[in-house]
Amino acid sequence: MDSVTHHHYKLFKPYGYLSQFYLPNPKKKKLLGELGDFPEGIMAIGRLDEPSEGLIFLTTDGKISEWVRSQKVEKEYYVLVDGDITEEALNQLQEGVEISIDGQPYQTKPCKAFKLDFVPQLPERGKRIRDDRHGPSVWISVTLREGKYRQVRKMTAVVGFPTLRLVRYRIGKETIEGMEKGEFKTLSLKEIKGE
Repeated sequence: MDSVTHHHYKLFKPYGYLSQFYLPNPKKKKLLGELGDFPEGIMAIGRLDEPSEGLIFLTTDGKISEWVRSQKVEKEYYVLVDGDITEEALNQLQEGVEISIDGQPYQTKPCKAFKLDFVPQLPERGKRIRDDRHGPSVWISVTLREGKYRQVRKMTAVVGFPTLRLVRYRIGKETIEGMEKGEFKTLSLKEIKGE
């Protein structure tokens, strides 16, 4: 019987932070530990790259981290793309596209992808995003059950509509609805597991 009390959180990762708590040589990089007073042994479940924002789970329980990653939990991203994305491009995303992972071709799994009929109400990003004087931009939703390095960015680029802003909105049943960037909330084990 495990008598250790573990801690679980959800965090709205801001733009410009690495999804890590420790780097041997941080070189002025911003780390998640700067956002709060977290317990010893805390780790991120999965990653968001430095320019990406949104929901990330944190836990002190390595077994739960493995469980969440192994269950192929749905992750929904709100993606601002450069250009007025076509139905054809959305269909390509849904069916799966070939991207490069570690220099090797990789075929993405079928996923959900559609144009949002609203503009997500999100906190301002730290770095300015180009405006529509440089051409139209559109918000889409992409939902994956996998998570390769920079996958969504690579996918939208392959179909001709590069990503301008990427925000993970949902993991399983948990969302960033009503959260501010940098904010974190305690979760129960059941909430982390989506039960």
